[in-house]
Amino acid sequence: MLRLLLLCGALGCGAEQAAPLTLTMVHYTRVFEGNSLFWGNASLDGRLSHVLEGHSVSQVLPLEPPDAWARRQKDVSTYLIYFSNLVKLFNKERPMDYTQRLCCRLGCRLFPNGTSHSFYEVTLNGTAFLSFHVPNATWQRRWPGQHQVAAFAETELMKYPITTHDLQHFLNTTCVSILQAQSARTGKLRGRSRAPLVLGLILGTLCLLGMAVGIFWCTGGSC
Repeated sequence: MLRLLLLCGALGCGAEQAAPLTLTMVHYTRVFEGNSLFWGNASLDGRLSHVLEGHSVSQVLPLEPPDAWARRQKDVSTYLIYFSNLVKLFNKERPMDYTQRLCCRLGCRLFPNGTSHSFYEVTLNGTAFLSFHVPNATWQRRWPGQHQVAAFAETELMKYPITTHDLQHFLNTTCVSILQAQSARTGKLRGRSRAPLVLGLILGTLCLLGMAVGIFWCTGGSC
């Protein structure tokens, strides 16, 4: 019995396994009758850090100084206004009498042993649509069966460095480095980060959303 207890102590029997540190962003876009709605959020280790509502994004955790944060807010607002105007323009040329709902979920996890895992998933109207395979920077169709719009979207996203290797670098390097810095400062996989949370990710995500919705208009797809 004593040897069993010693063995359990060495192996950590009964000890709570440390959860990975996680950075996650979820962004939603709803397009209907020439209008577009945006909402979403970002969280660091389960703590809400940013909220996106309409054309504005707010910082819940003070991760960036006021002057830097003001610049990011302006950039996000400018992009969303541009996107909304683009939606209205396309709708005039090709009116849509159906609603499209896109959701992007992306981020990374840092495990206690130092390994990491990054992810990027896109759903369309609640159904898995595309995913980004981070290790080899490729987009993969997830829509069940053959789907012309999904195939076209996959092809288009594979054409550009910003949607392949740049995105891979962000998820594998930038995202993970934020978590590594968080872990190094706290000495554990918890606590508060003061490292800048790179909100360029929001712009990159919405850029992909814009491209995907544009593909639907250009192909006349209805899902």
